[in-house]
Amino acid sequence: MQNTNFFSNTLLEWNETENNRQMPWKGESDPYRIWISEIILQQTRVQQGMEYYNRFIAAFPDIKTLSGASENEVYKLWEGLGYYSRCKNLLATAKFINEELNGRFPDKYEDILTLKGIGTYTASAIASFAFNQPFAVLDGNVFRVLSRFFGKEIPINTTEGKKFYSRLAQSLLNKKAPGKYNQALMDFGAIICKPAAPLCLLCPLQKKCVALLKNKVTALPVNTKKISQKERFFNYLVVEYDHQIYVRKRTGKDIWQNLYEFTLIETKVGLDETKLTVNKEIKKILNQADFTIKYISPKISQKLTHQLITGRFIHIELKKPLSIHEYFQVNHQQIKTLPFPKLIASYLADKNVSLN
Repeated sequence: MQNTNFFSNTLLEWNETENNRQMPWKGESDPYRIWISEIILQQTRVQQGMEYYNRFIAAFPDIKTLSGASENEVYKLWEGLGYYSRCKNLLATAKFINEELNGRFPDKYEDILTLKGIGTYTASAIASFAFNQPFAVLDGNVFRVLSRFFGKEIPINTTEGKKFYSRLAQSLLNKKAPGKYNQALMDFGAIICKPAAPLCLLCPLQKKCVALLKNKVTALPVNTKKISQKERFFNYLVVEYDHQIYVRKRTGKDIWQNLYEFTLIETKVGLDETKLTVNKEIKKILNQADFTIKYISPKISQKLTHQLITGRFIHIELKKPLSIHEYFQVNHQQIKTLPFPKLIASYLADKNVSLN
């Protein structure tokens, strides 16, 4: 393919002379820390990810400490970051490495790839950054740079596209310094070849960039995926009895698995505020007619990849205990230690909200 040498050489020169992007994991050679950073950055903006990374490493500086952590500790640190299956896989993999591999992170790409929660992208990143092995990293930044520079309209979200860009990225890889090259390419996509308003006038690749020459920068890369979004309404009953609140752990194969929540009634639309004291669903779940509604919050929303969750919090005081076995009581201090979905955590963080 034409311009491959120009592309790679120019990229590395830009990295040496102009790339000043700073991140706490950049230049890291510890596979554990690279692994943590890459898992955090899945579906997460770098700026947000840095805050979580720093807190996570401070709490769990190595595999041994992470493997000994409780599920609640890990999930609480992850609170608000989303995609909580990552937490489950982190714990499982840390325990496996600590117990089955004597705490030693695998140093071969094929072995890294077998670890739970690690796919080709993360395995390539760990192999190249930690062990200087020749595996190209292919993230959103790399897809975009390659598609634009070479003018390729193959959709990046198709099987054909993923295979094509994987082969192209591997063919361009600097085998002598794969880690440095991979980082340079990702940084270039983040700093220069940005998704919106790319800095084409400052780009050292501009004279041979096909997308720029053909005025297709905004049209590339091609992504044919259309996300349909399901809408759900969560009526949360913040049920209090004897100065304690009822909560439960979500265990089903739905969103927010292993996180905690208040007593829930899910409906298509919000419950009628004017008829809460006579609402049949509320009476059924509380199993008592005599209760006091102390406060009804405004509606708040959380947008997920495929769902829009709207919620409202109805504070209720009971005269006798709640009898549903899946809900249990916690005091106001214990609530602060439990991991909640962002919807609930954001509500609890509101300075105007009081559970007392």
